[in-house]
Amino acid sequence: MKFERLAIPEIVKITPARFGDNRGYFSEVFKDEWFRQNVADTSFVQDNQSLSAAAGTIRGLHFQLDPFAQGKLVRCIAGAIFDVAVDIRVGSPSFGRWVGVELTADNGDQLWIPPGFAHGFATLTSDCVILYKVTAPYSAAHDRGLLWNDPDIGIDWPVAVDGAVLSDKDMKQPRLADLSPSFAY
Repeated sequence: MKFERLAIPEIVKITPARFGDNRGYFSEVFKDEWFRQNVADTSFVQDNQSLSAAAGTIRGLHFQLDPFAQGKLVRCIAGAIFDVAVDIRVGSPSFGRWVGVELTADNGDQLWIPPGFAHGFATLTSDCVILYKVTAPYSAAHDRGLLWNDPDIGIDWPVAVDGAVLSDKDMKQPRLADLSPSFAY
């Protein structure tokens, strides 16, 4: 496996090796010891999977408050997404900045997003299946969000945002300027 720290160094893109032949390929997509030594010394407690049927679906930007703050290891196992993390750690030199990468079933890349970041993605194809490991279980009482199109953040979504498919919840999230401080740097 290879890893690359992005413009916000706590966000890490992981590229597992693939060994292929005429039958297809084999890939180790997660190794606990390797992950702890190279990316983050953390434990995962739950795996989540989602399907987004329509291209142009935007999910996010989501996070959970302590004590259920989640780190996420995200991968796309069908289709293609543009995956985004926004730094919401008050006092961080990258507070309010975002990074994004394309995760596809073909490239096999994964994105590590630690606690303290809001997470979201846009589907680039139809029938996208996302699988992600999390470091804390889901807690509705601690579930929060950030407005996906906040102009102060300025995410450059690679989909037609005026026709994006969104949940009612995601359309009503607060802007960064209105967000209660959730994480300290």
